[in-house]
Amino acid sequence: MSGRALWTDVRLRAAWVRGDWGEILREYRRAAGISQRHLQILTGVAQPHISAIESGRRRVTSADLMARLAKGLQVPSELTGMTQDQPSTWDPPAALRERIAHGHATGRTDLRTAEWIGDVLAQHRRAEDEVGGRALWPVVRAQLDAVTALIPSTSGAAADRLMLLAAEHAHWLSWVAWQEQRTGPALAWIDTAHGWAVDGGHVDMSSWAYRVRSWYSLRAGDPIRALRTAEAARALPGPLSSVAESAATHQACMAAAALGERDRARRLSDRALALALASEDEADRPGWLYWLTPTRARLQAADAAAACHRWDEAAAMFREVLPELDGYPRDRAHYEQRLAEAERRS
Repeated sequence: MSGRALWTDVRLRAAWVRGDWGEILREYRRAAGISQRHLQILTGVAQPHISAIESGRRRVTSADLMARLAKGLQVPSELTGMTQDQPSTWDPPAALRERIAHGHATGRTDLRTAEWIGDVLAQHRRAEDEVGGRALWPVVRAQLDAVTALIPSTSGAAADRLMLLAAEHAHWLSWVAWQEQRTGPALAWIDTAHGWAVDGGHVDMSSWAYRVRSWYSLRAGDPIRALRTAEAARALPGPLSSVAESAATHQACMAAAALGERDRARRLSDRALALALASEDEADRPGWLYWLTPTRARLQAADAAAACHRWDEAAAMFREVLPELDGYPRDRAHYEQRLAEAERRS
């Protein structure tokens, strides 16, 4: 695997964020499966010095040494220009909006960088629970800067593709901000994602942004607003993919259940499950909905049954699906608790 391709590894990127060269070298070697001797060949830094850096006996403070290591490790450009610190502000910078405002200009751009960044973001989505969103925040912000910087010189379908990629990043940043209890920035980022999705003509992402806002409202104890927003996510003009419609429909179901509209919630749950099962192939699902597999859809249906106080039905569904979570210990533990609650209440 080439040095650049190794930088899709999330643990390696998180080490770069922390700015610890000993950790960076160790994680690079782990991802590449190479020895310190091999790293000497790549970087031109003698193996004893590499050993000293990895063990913490030597600190990397020289700009020349940093540049040599970064070149040898083929650190991607979107990382070499980033600041290695925690967020000084959580809100979307005005500069990003300015770049987007000048999109669709006449011109051409090389989309290989954007496709690479899209692949990396997909890795972040799948590894966030392991690494932590806060640790990856500076990386994703740097990636978003790289994407938006391409937009002013891009037009047509290429610009639309970049708009979607920018929206995907903004959605991820919104989710992390919410987890960090930064409610205002979380809403600002998801609204930014929605705007970029609309500008790029991406109906699925527009619907998903509404669905996320609905989820935020429900978590904040406002089911009326949550239901209104979820229904807006289902009613956008233009065809939705079945899985995006499923996500919005399930969210409307949970909001209706919170309002005590259990018959309506049940109809919505049945509809959401049918839509999700129509997209069994991951290739049919948008990248940010990779997780909505038939297994997850059935777990959502069980959650909906519990939200409607149909405890026997919920318990039976949880028992049926739990064996399919053997490879996901954290999720299995969560749903075992949900099962225990349903059995206790049935």
